[in-house]
Parts: sequence; structure tokens; C-alpha cells
Amino acid sequence: MDFRKIKGLQICQTKQIQRVEGGYIVPSQNSNKKYFVDEHEYDCTCPDYKERQCTCKHAYAVRYYLHIEKETSQGTQTEKLSLTHKQAWHAYNQAQNNEVMQFDILLKDLVERIEEPEQRFGRPRLSLKEQIFCSTQKVYSQLSSRRAYSLFKNAQAKEQIEKAPNYNAINKLLNREDITPILHELISLSAFPLKVVEETFAIDSSGFRTTSFNDYCREKHDIKKEHEWVKVHILCGTKTNVICSAEITEENASDCRQFIPLADKASKSGFNIKELCADKAYSSRDNIDFIDDLGGTAYIPFKSNSTGRSRGSLLWHKMFHYFKYRKEDFLAHYHRRSNVESTFNMIKAKFGDKIKSKNKTARVNEMLCKILAHNIVVLIHEFYELGISPDLVFGKKG
Repeated sequence: MDFRKIKGLQICQTKQIQRVEGGYIVPSQNSNKKYFVDEHEYDCTCPDYKERQCTCKHAYAVRYYLHIEKETSQGTQTEKLSLTHKQAWHAYNQAQNNEVMQFDILLKDLVERIEEPEQRFGRPRLSLKEQIFCSTQKVYSQLSSRRAYSLFKNAQAKEQIEKAPNYNAINKLLNREDITPILHELISLSAFPLKVVEETFAIDSSGFRTTSFNDYCREKHDIKKEHEWVKVHILCGTKTNVICSAEITEENASDCRQFIPLADKASKSGFNIKELCADKAYSSRDNIDFIDDLGGTAYIPFKSNSTGRSRGSLLWHKMFHYFKYRKEDFLAHYHRRSNVESTFNMIKAKFGDKIKSKNKTARVNEMLCKILAHNIVVLIHEFYELGISPDLVFGKKG
């Protein structure tokens, strides 16, 4: 064994390792000093790690600490230590109690950044800001268009909007193609306050069913009718589950082709992508090289038929051998990809897994409203979890 591993095992057996937020406190083997070891990267504050940037004995001690050896009738067995993470119940309760009130306030501040189109003649139009406010509020409530009208009247009474629009006006708004880029911009703005928190990201896609059915070949081949689906591609932070960029496509669209556009959009929005995790569907030399150009590392498992031949990408060759021969370290990073599954579950559980709109444009806009509502809910929780002031979330235009 490496001498650092031996000393790490000795520390694990003779010293008291303490679990703290974000990592572990490990006592020095020969003095009264204590060092902090990060729970994900196993970075340590000791001089050995700072000078040599290698896995030190304190990091090895943590690794041994996470596996407890037990003597049984069948010999020595290793059991994985079950770690528990404390829930910040006070912050959680405050966020839940104030969510509805804070949602309208944040949404109002967010749509204020929308520029109203100039009107030189004709009947006065409904405010674009207020229409987007009402459409997002409707999606958040999961009410039908007619029932959501009472929400618009309440918003008018609170002076959040000047006039409650007719429910048909909101339906017509979602059918407008020029609304799509505005919603994309609002999603980026709603995620921006958490850019100082998020450095590790995950990307994936999931399906949302529509109310329409596909009758293709149903009579000829006796195929039962099935719901039509839309495919939602997102890039989210792994700490707060905020969605930094999104794309809505048809149900059979490729995942791999969305990787670079989503990462590029998140980077241009101000996010520093240090790590990006994705499953095998995104395995590509171009994808790995693109994240490297952004200054980060892409942790994407290799398919069974992949080879280490670079074909112009030396990074592909390097990551292939890292995946093959240091798989445990690789998977420690890759495991954070599970957070994107949690993000999709959050959206479907809170806002439903069904899209009510009938045509393609409206479905895209309705789904973007769901994502925008999700981001606002995440922000509200982080107000209480991280102590972010709601008054400082959205700055002035510029």
C-alpha cells in the first residue's frame, strides 16, 4: 500500500473524524491540528495537499471512515456507512409558508424587465408584462384558464397589474412565437442570482405528455392510441436544482445535439461551469472539448463500444483512461447527475407532468412557464436557506 493510504488507515482507526457541512474535520496524526476534507473532491487544507495536489492521508482517512469493517462469522466484511444530511426545517417551513406571497412579488419584479412594444395607432393593447405575469401565475396555480381569472382579479386588487385580462387573452399569448425568446430570457434571469452558488451542473431530458393522441396506423395495425409527448432538455445546478437553460423539442429529438447549445447559453448567462455531468447519450468528443474550452470538465461515461483513440481530441483519450482506470473517482463526480432527475421530479410533482395546450408553439411556451415558475420557487427557498435578500435578487436593466 501507498504510505499515505497506510497513514490514512491509522488515522481512521485511532482518531475521531467529525462530519460537518460540506465535508469532514480530520485530526492530524502527529499534532493537535485539524484539517478540513471536502466531501466531493476530497480536497484537504493540509500542507501535503496544497504543495503536491495529490490525495493526502487525511483524504484517505475519510475514505476509510466511509467504509466500516465488521467481524462476522463469515470473516471480515465491509459495510458502507449510511450518511444522513440534516434538513434545515426552519428555513424549509418559512419558504413553504411564504411561497405564494413571495412568488407574485418576485414574478412582478422579473417581468418589469420586459420592454413593452411601441404602439402608434389602434386600440390600446394589453400590457405584455401583465400578460406574461398572468400566464406564469396560471401555470403555477395549475388552474384552468377560466378559473385562473380570479387570480388575475386578486392581482389587480393588489395593484400588481392594472387590469385583469380575459382568459382568452392569456391563451392567445401562449400561441405567439415572439413570446418564446422572452420566456427563455426570463428563465436565465431567474437563475442568475444563484450563479455564485452553482459551479457543478447536470444535463438531461425528460418527456411531458400532452392532451393530444397519436392515431398513426391505429386502425391498420391495431395500435392503441397514445399520448403525444414533448421532450424537455435542461441544464441545472446540482446544489439548488435551479434551471440555467432549457430547450423544448419534439419527443424523438436527439439529446446529444442539445448539449453544446444548453452549456453555451448557461455560460453566456454568467455561470461558471467547472463541472458538467451527463449520461452516455451525450458522449461525444465535441461535447467534452466544448466544456474544456469553457474552463470546466465534462464527466460523461463512455459507451461499451467506445475506444480511447483521440481522433483529434487528446482530452477524449485522457478522459477515457480516467474512466477506465480510476472509475471510482470518476463516478464520485458523475453521481451528481442524479440531481437533474430530482429537478424533473420537482417540476412534475408541483406543476404536473401534463401540458394542456393544443398546438406546438403554445406547448413550448407553457412548458417554459413551468420552468420559470420552478426557478422562482427555488429562489424563494434559497432566500431562507442561504440568507439571500429578496430586495437584491433582480437588479436594474443593463
